[in-house]
Amino acid sequence: MTDTPMGDARVLPDDRPSPTTPVGDAVLSVRDLHVSFPTDDGMVKAVDGVSYDVFENEVLGIVGESGSGKSVSSMAVLGLLPPSAQITGQILYRGTDLLALREKDKLKLRGSKLAMVFQDALAALNPVFTVGGQIAEAIRIHNPDWHRAQVRERTIALLDLVGIPNPAARVDQYPHEYSGGMRQRAMIAMAISNDPDVLIADEPTTALDVTIQAQVLEVIERVQDRTNSAIILITHDLGVVAGVADRVMVMYAGRPAEIGTVDEIFYETRHPYTLGLMASLPRLDENSDGARLHRIKGQPPSLIFVPTGCPFHPRCEFARLPEPCSTEIPPLRQIDTVGHRSACHFAEDLREVGRKDLLMSAEESMAATVAEDPAHGVAE
Repeated sequence: MTDTPMGDARVLPDDRPSPTTPVGDAVLSVRDLHVSFPTDDGMVKAVDGVSYDVFENEVLGIVGESGSGKSVSSMAVLGLLPPSAQITGQILYRGTDLLALREKDKLKLRGSKLAMVFQDALAALNPVFTVGGQIAEAIRIHNPDWHRAQVRERTIALLDLVGIPNPAARVDQYPHEYSGGMRQRAMIAMAISNDPDVLIADEPTTALDVTIQAQVLEVIERVQDRTNSAIILITHDLGVVAGVADRVMVMYAGRPAEIGTVDEIFYETRHPYTLGLMASLPRLDENSDGARLHRIKGQPPSLIFVPTGCPFHPRCEFARLPEPCSTEIPPLRQIDTVGHRSACHFAEDLREVGRKDLLMSAEESMAATVAEDPAHGVAE
Protein backbone atom coordinates (compact mmCIF):
# COMPACT_ATOMS: atom_id res chain seq x y z
CA MET A 1 0.00 0.00 0.00
CA THR A 2 0.96 3.60 -0.37
CA ASP A 3 3.10 5.29 2.25
CA THR A 4 1.24 8.57 2.08
CA PRO A 5 1.87 10.41 5.35
CA MET A 6 -1.00 10.37 7.77
CA GLY A 7 -0.16 13.54 9.68
CA ASP A 8 -1.98 13.77 13.00
CA ALA A 9 -5.16 12.08 11.75
CA ARG A 10 -7.19 10.59 14.58
CA VAL A 11 -8.38 7.02 14.11
CA LEU A 12 -11.82 6.40 15.57
CA PRO A 13 -12.74 3.17 17.34
CA ASP A 14 -14.16 0.31 15.32
CA ASP A 15 -17.45 0.22 17.24
CA ARG A 16 -19.01 3.03 15.23
CA PRO A 17 -22.46 2.16 13.86
CA SER A 18 -22.50 1.00 10.25
CA PRO A 19 -24.45 3.05 7.70
CA THR A 20 -27.43 0.73 8.11
CA THR A 21 -27.64 0.66 11.92
CA PRO A 22 -29.68 3.05 14.11
CA VAL A 23 -28.55 6.63 14.25
CA GLY A 24 -27.32 6.49 17.85
CA ASP A 25 -25.29 9.53 18.87
CA ALA A 26 -24.59 10.73 15.33
CA VAL A 27 -25.05 14.46 14.76
CA LEU A 28 -25.97 13.91 11.11
CA SER A 29 -27.14 10.67 9.51
CA VAL A 30 -27.88 10.20 5.82
CA ARG A 31 -29.90 7.13 4.89
CA ASP A 32 -30.31 5.76 1.36
CA LEU A 33 -30.20 9.22 -0.22
CA HIS A 34 -31.18 9.43 -3.91
CA VAL A 35 -31.05 12.66 -5.91
CA SER A 36 -32.11 12.79 -9.56
CA PHE A 37 -32.50 15.59 -12.09
CA PRO A 38 -34.80 15.30 -15.12
CA THR A 39 -33.21 16.34 -18.43
CA ASP A 40 -34.15 16.13 -22.10
CA ASP A 41 -31.83 13.11 -22.45
CA GLY A 42 -33.13 11.26 -19.42
CA MET A 43 -32.94 11.16 -15.64
CA VAL A 44 -29.56 12.06 -14.17
CA LYS A 45 -28.94 9.93 -11.08
CA ALA A 46 -26.53 12.29 -9.35
CA VAL A 47 -26.75 10.49 -5.99
CA ASP A 48 -27.75 6.84 -5.94
CA GLY A 49 -28.10 5.36 -2.48
CA VAL A 50 -25.69 7.21 -0.18
CA SER A 51 -25.65 6.46 3.57
CA TYR A 52 -23.26 7.73 6.22
CA ASP A 53 -23.01 9.08 9.76
CA VAL A 54 -21.03 12.04 11.13
CA PHE A 55 -20.28 12.35 14.82
CA GLU A 56 -19.40 15.26 17.06
CA ASN A 57 -15.78 16.44 16.79
CA GLU A 58 -15.20 14.25 13.75
CA VAL A 59 -14.05 15.02 10.20
CA LEU A 60 -15.57 12.86 7.48
CA GLY A 61 -13.75 13.22 4.17
CA ILE A 62 -15.73 12.59 0.97
CA VAL A 63 -13.48 11.81 -2.00
CA GLY A 64 -14.16 11.11 -5.66
CA GLU A 65 -13.86 12.32 -9.23
CA SER A 66 -15.82 15.28 -10.52
CA GLY A 67 -19.41 14.21 -11.06
CA SER A 68 -19.34 11.47 -8.42
CA GLY A 69 -22.10 13.14 -6.39
CA LYS A 70 -20.03 14.60 -3.55
CA SER A 71 -21.32 18.17 -3.69
CA VAL A 72 -24.89 17.26 -4.69
CA SER A 73 -25.29 15.00 -1.65
CA SER A 74 -24.10 17.80 0.64
CA MET A 75 -26.28 20.44 -1.02
CA ALA A 76 -29.22 18.11 -0.38
CA VAL A 77 -28.36 18.15 3.34
CA LEU A 78 -28.72 21.95 3.45
CA GLY A 79 -31.77 21.99 1.16
CA LEU A 80 -30.01 24.09 -1.48
CA LEU A 81 -30.88 22.03 -4.56
CA PRO A 82 -33.25 23.47 -7.21
CA PRO A 83 -36.96 22.56 -7.15
CA SER A 84 -36.45 20.22 -10.12
CA ALA A 85 -34.34 17.87 -7.98
CA GLN A 86 -36.11 14.65 -6.99
CA ILE A 87 -34.90 13.62 -3.53
CA THR A 88 -35.72 10.45 -1.59
CA GLY A 89 -34.27 8.89 1.54
CA GLN A 90 -33.62 10.42 4.94
CA ILE A 91 -31.34 13.20 6.18
CA LEU A 92 -31.46 13.09 9.96
CA TYR A 93 -30.11 15.94 12.07
CA ARG A 94 -30.14 14.73 15.66
CA GLY A 95 -33.05 12.46 14.76
CA THR A 96 -35.10 15.07 12.83
CA ASP A 97 -35.64 14.31 9.15
CA LEU A 98 -34.69 17.49 7.29
CA LEU A 99 -36.47 16.36 4.13
CA ALA A 100 -39.77 16.35 6.02
CA LEU A 101 -39.40 19.91 7.35
CA ARG A 102 -41.10 22.96 5.90
CA GLU A 103 -38.86 25.58 4.33
CA LYS A 104 -39.32 28.08 7.18
CA ASP A 105 -38.15 25.41 9.64
CA LYS A 106 -35.14 24.63 7.46
CA LEU A 107 -34.19 28.31 7.48
CA LYS A 108 -33.91 28.21 11.27
CA LEU A 109 -31.36 25.40 11.05
CA ARG A 110 -29.48 26.54 7.96
CA GLY A 111 -26.67 28.83 9.04
CA SER A 112 -27.16 28.16 12.74
CA LYS A 113 -26.97 24.39 13.16
CA LEU A 114 -25.94 23.42 9.62
CA ALA A 115 -23.48 25.55 7.64
CA MET A 116 -21.43 25.32 4.46
CA VAL A 117 -18.16 26.70 3.14
CA PHE A 118 -18.69 27.02 -0.60
CA GLN A 119 -16.10 26.08 -3.17
CA ASP A 120 -15.74 29.45 -4.94
CA ALA A 121 -15.46 32.13 -2.28
CA LEU A 122 -15.27 34.96 -4.81
CA ALA A 123 -18.61 33.91 -6.31
CA ALA A 124 -20.20 33.22 -2.93
CA LEU A 125 -19.35 36.63 -1.46
CA ASN A 126 -21.41 39.61 -2.65
CA PRO A 127 -18.98 42.11 -4.25
CA VAL A 128 -21.03 45.22 -3.32
CA PHE A 129 -21.05 44.57 0.45
CA THR A 130 -18.12 44.53 2.83
CA VAL A 131 -16.90 41.17 4.08
CA GLY A 132 -17.68 42.19 7.66
CA GLY A 133 -21.17 43.29 6.69
CA GLN A 134 -21.92 39.88 5.17
CA ILE A 135 -20.65 38.02 8.21
CA ALA A 136 -22.64 40.38 10.46
CA GLU A 137 -25.79 39.65 8.47
CA ALA A 138 -25.37 35.92 9.10
CA ILE A 139 -25.06 36.66 12.82
CA ARG A 140 -28.06 39.02 13.02
CA ILE A 141 -30.42 36.66 11.23
CA HIS A 142 -30.10 34.09 14.00
CA ASN A 143 -29.49 36.57 16.83
CA PRO A 144 -31.97 39.41 16.23
CA ASP A 145 -31.61 40.74 19.80
CA TRP A 146 -27.90 41.45 19.51
CA HIS A 147 -26.81 45.11 19.45
CA ARG A 148 -24.83 46.48 16.52
CA ALA A 149 -21.66 46.84 18.61
CA GLN A 150 -21.99 43.29 19.85
CA VAL A 151 -22.36 41.97 16.28
CA ARG A 152 -19.33 43.95 15.10
CA GLU A 153 -17.24 42.67 17.99
CA ARG A 154 -18.24 39.10 17.16
CA THR A 155 -17.41 39.65 13.47
CA ILE A 156 -13.93 40.96 14.24
CA ALA A 157 -13.34 38.05 16.63
CA LEU A 158 -14.33 35.58 13.90
CA LEU A 159 -11.96 37.15 11.37
CA ASP A 160 -9.21 36.95 13.96
CA LEU A 161 -10.04 33.30 14.68
CA VAL A 162 -9.61 32.29 11.04
CA GLY A 163 -6.32 34.14 10.74
CA ILE A 164 -7.22 37.36 8.90
CA PRO A 165 -4.44 39.89 9.68
CA ASN A 166 -5.52 43.18 11.28
CA PRO A 167 -9.19 42.12 11.47
CA ALA A 168 -10.40 45.45 12.92
CA ALA A 169 -9.42 47.14 9.64
CA ARG A 170 -10.17 44.27 7.28
CA VAL A 171 -13.75 43.97 8.54
CA ASP A 172 -14.73 47.03 6.47
CA GLN A 173 -13.03 45.91 3.25
CA TYR A 174 -14.70 44.41 0.18
CA PRO A 175 -14.12 40.90 -1.22
CA HIS A 176 -11.94 42.16 -4.10
CA GLU A 177 -9.56 43.62 -1.51
CA TYR A 178 -8.94 40.17 -0.05
CA SER A 179 -6.56 37.58 -1.51
CA GLY A 180 -7.92 34.18 -2.53
CA GLY A 181 -6.83 32.55 0.72
CA MET A 182 -8.28 35.39 2.79
CA ARG A 183 -11.62 35.13 0.99
CA GLN A 184 -11.72 31.42 1.75
CA ARG A 185 -11.02 32.14 5.41
CA ALA A 186 -13.74 34.80 5.42
CA MET A 187 -16.16 32.18 4.08
CA ILE A 188 -15.18 29.91 6.95
CA ALA A 189 -15.73 32.77 9.40
CA MET A 190 -19.21 33.32 7.98
CA ALA A 191 -20.02 29.61 8.16
CA ILE A 192 -19.00 29.30 11.82
CA SER A 193 -20.52 32.62 12.90
CA ASN A 194 -23.28 30.81 14.84
CA ASP A 195 -21.22 27.83 16.04
CA PRO A 196 -22.96 25.20 13.87
CA ASP A 197 -23.11 21.53 14.85
CA VAL A 198 -22.35 20.44 11.28
CA LEU A 199 -19.95 22.27 8.96
CA ILE A 200 -19.73 21.21 5.32
CA ALA A 201 -16.56 22.35 3.52
CA ASP A 202 -16.92 21.91 -0.25
CA GLU A 203 -13.45 21.85 -1.84
CA PRO A 204 -12.16 24.60 0.48
CA THR A 205 -8.59 24.37 -0.89
CA THR A 206 -9.37 24.39 -4.63
CA ALA A 207 -7.32 26.87 -6.70
CA LEU A 208 -5.14 27.79 -3.70
CA ASP A 209 -1.40 27.26 -3.63
CA VAL A 210 0.04 24.64 -1.28
CA THR A 211 1.05 27.10 1.45
CA ILE A 212 -2.40 28.72 1.56
CA GLN A 213 -4.05 25.28 1.47
CA ALA A 214 -2.17 24.33 4.62
CA GLN A 215 -3.27 27.55 6.30
CA VAL A 216 -6.93 26.98 5.40
CA LEU A 217 -6.81 23.41 6.69
CA GLU A 218 -5.21 24.65 9.89
CA VAL A 219 -8.11 27.08 10.28
CA ILE A 220 -10.61 24.22 9.89
CA GLU A 221 -8.82 22.20 12.57
CA ARG A 222 -8.74 25.26 14.84
CA VAL A 223 -12.48 25.77 14.32
CA GLN A 224 -13.21 22.16 15.23
CA ASP A 225 -11.12 22.36 18.38
CA ARG A 226 -13.12 25.44 19.40
CA THR A 227 -16.62 24.32 18.49
CA ASN A 228 -16.49 20.47 18.46
CA SER A 229 -18.38 20.60 15.17
CA ALA A 230 -18.91 17.59 12.96
CA ILE A 231 -17.17 18.46 9.69
CA ILE A 232 -17.82 17.02 6.22
CA LEU A 233 -14.79 17.76 4.03
CA ILE A 234 -15.45 17.35 0.31
CA THR A 235 -12.27 17.11 -1.75
CA HIS A 236 -10.47 15.30 -4.54
CA ASP A 237 -7.09 15.79 -2.85
CA LEU A 238 -6.02 12.63 -1.03
CA GLY A 239 -3.26 14.56 0.74
CA VAL A 240 -5.87 16.80 2.36
CA VAL A 241 -7.82 13.75 3.50
CA ALA A 242 -4.71 12.11 4.96
CA GLY A 243 -3.83 15.10 7.08
CA VAL A 244 -7.26 16.20 8.31
CA ALA A 245 -9.97 13.52 8.12
CA ASP A 246 -10.83 10.87 10.71
CA ARG A 247 -12.91 8.73 8.35
CA VAL A 248 -13.22 8.70 4.56
CA MET A 249 -16.03 7.87 2.13
CA VAL A 250 -14.92 7.25 -1.45
CA MET A 251 -17.68 7.88 -4.00
CA TYR A 252 -18.01 6.73 -7.60
CA ALA A 253 -20.92 7.35 -10.00
CA GLY A 254 -23.15 8.66 -7.22
CA ARG A 255 -22.59 5.66 -4.94
CA PRO A 256 -20.29 4.97 -1.98
CA ALA A 257 -17.46 2.70 -3.09
CA GLU A 258 -15.68 2.37 0.27
CA ILE A 259 -15.97 3.78 3.79
CA GLY A 260 -13.43 3.46 6.58
CA THR A 261 -10.94 5.20 8.82
CA VAL A 262 -8.04 7.01 7.19
CA ASP A 263 -5.70 4.13 8.03
CA GLU A 264 -8.08 1.59 6.53
CA ILE A 265 -8.58 3.54 3.32
CA PHE A 266 -4.88 4.27 2.80
CA TYR A 267 -3.31 1.04 4.03
CA GLU A 268 -6.03 -1.62 3.86
CA THR A 269 -7.83 -0.64 0.65
CA ARG A 270 -10.65 -2.99 -0.29
CA HIS A 271 -12.06 -1.47 -3.48
CA PRO A 272 -10.39 -1.37 -6.93
CA TYR A 273 -11.34 2.28 -7.47
CA THR A 274 -9.77 3.36 -4.17
CA LEU A 275 -6.72 1.25 -4.98
CA GLY A 276 -6.43 2.97 -8.37
CA LEU A 277 -6.60 6.40 -6.74
CA MET A 278 -3.83 5.44 -4.32
CA ALA A 279 -1.66 3.98 -7.07
CA SER A 280 -1.94 7.18 -9.14
CA LEU A 281 -0.25 9.26 -6.43
CA PRO A 282 3.36 10.22 -7.25
CA ARG A 283 5.93 8.55 -5.00
CA LEU A 284 9.52 9.72 -4.69
CA ASP A 285 10.70 6.25 -3.71
CA GLU A 286 9.09 4.52 -6.72
CA ASN A 287 9.01 7.11 -9.52
CA SER A 288 12.61 8.36 -9.39
CA ASP A 289 13.40 6.43 -12.60
CA GLY A 290 10.83 8.40 -14.59
CA ALA A 291 8.32 5.54 -14.82
CA ARG A 292 4.76 6.47 -15.70
CA LEU A 293 2.20 6.74 -12.93
CA HIS A 294 -0.66 4.30 -12.82
CA ARG A 295 -3.85 5.55 -14.46
CA ILE A 296 -7.40 4.34 -14.14
CA LYS A 297 -8.39 3.43 -17.66
CA GLY A 298 -11.48 4.80 -19.37
CA GLN A 299 -13.74 7.65 -18.30
CA PRO A 300 -16.34 8.12 -15.56
CA PRO A 301 -19.75 6.88 -16.75
CA SER A 302 -22.69 9.03 -17.76
CA LEU A 303 -25.03 9.37 -14.81
CA ILE A 304 -27.93 8.97 -17.26
CA PHE A 305 -26.66 5.65 -18.59
CA VAL A 306 -24.90 4.07 -15.62
CA PRO A 307 -23.43 0.64 -16.45
CA THR A 308 -25.34 -2.38 -15.19
CA GLY A 309 -23.99 -4.22 -12.19
CA CYS A 310 -21.05 -2.55 -10.50
CA PRO A 311 -20.74 0.94 -12.05
CA PHE A 312 -16.93 0.68 -11.93
CA HIS A 313 -16.64 -2.67 -13.73
CA PRO A 314 -15.86 -1.24 -17.25
CA ARG A 315 -12.73 0.43 -15.79
CA CYS A 316 -11.82 -2.20 -13.20
CA GLU A 317 -8.56 -4.12 -13.51
CA PHE A 318 -10.02 -6.98 -11.46
CA ALA A 319 -13.53 -7.30 -12.90
CA ARG A 320 -14.80 -10.84 -13.42
CA LEU A 321 -17.09 -11.01 -16.41
CA PRO A 322 -19.83 -11.60 -17.25
CA GLU A 323 -20.95 -12.43 -13.74
CA PRO A 324 -21.26 -11.02 -11.17
CA CYS A 325 -19.52 -7.70 -11.86
CA SER A 326 -21.58 -6.66 -14.90
CA THR A 327 -24.89 -8.07 -13.69
CA GLU A 328 -25.16 -7.54 -9.91
CA ILE A 329 -24.82 -4.27 -7.98
CA PRO A 330 -22.44 -5.01 -5.09
CA PRO A 331 -23.83 -4.05 -1.67
CA LEU A 332 -21.84 -1.79 0.65
CA ARG A 333 -20.85 -4.51 3.11
CA GLN A 334 -18.62 -4.87 6.13
CA ILE A 335 -14.99 -5.78 5.50
CA ASP A 336 -12.53 -6.75 8.27
CA THR A 337 -13.86 -4.30 10.90
CA VAL A 338 -17.29 -2.90 11.77
CA GLY A 339 -16.60 0.55 10.33
CA HIS A 340 -14.80 -0.59 7.16
CA ARG A 341 -17.23 -1.21 4.29
CA SER A 342 -16.69 -1.84 0.59
CA ALA A 343 -19.02 -2.09 -2.42
CA CYS A 344 -17.00 -4.75 -4.25
CA HIS A 345 -17.99 -8.38 -4.87
CA PHE A 346 -14.41 -9.52 -4.32
CA ALA A 347 -13.15 -7.07 -1.72
CA GLU A 348 -11.42 -9.85 0.21
CA ASP A 349 -9.26 -10.68 -2.82
CA LEU A 350 -7.71 -7.19 -2.61
CA ARG A 351 -6.23 -7.91 0.80
CA GLU A 352 -2.82 -8.74 -0.69
CA VAL A 353 -2.99 -6.39 -3.68
CA GLY A 354 -0.97 -3.18 -3.52
CA ARG A 355 0.33 -0.33 -5.61
CA LYS A 356 2.99 -2.37 -7.38
CA ASP A 357 0.43 -4.93 -8.50
CA LEU A 358 -1.53 -2.21 -10.26
CA LEU A 359 1.61 -1.05 -12.03
CA MET A 360 1.77 -4.45 -13.69
CA SER A 361 -0.42 -5.23 -16.69
CA ALA A 362 -4.07 -6.04 -16.03
CA GLU A 363 -3.53 -9.66 -17.07
CA GLU A 364 -0.54 -10.17 -14.77
CA SER A 365 -2.27 -8.47 -11.87
CA MET A 366 -5.44 -10.51 -12.30
CA ALA A 367 -3.49 -13.75 -12.55
CA ALA A 368 -1.65 -12.96 -9.34
CA THR A 369 -4.87 -12.11 -7.54
CA VAL A 370 -7.18 -14.95 -8.61
CA ALA A 371 -4.71 -17.73 -9.35
CA GLU A 372 -6.93 -20.11 -7.42
CA ASP A 373 -9.93 -19.37 -9.63
CA PRO A 374 -8.79 -19.39 -13.28
CA ALA A 375 -12.32 -19.85 -14.60
CA HIS A 376 -13.10 -16.16 -14.20
CA GLY A 377 -12.28 -13.75 -16.99
CA VAL A 378 -10.56 -10.39 -16.96
CA ALA A 379 -12.19 -7.11 -17.95
CA GLU A 380 -11.31 -5.95 -21.45
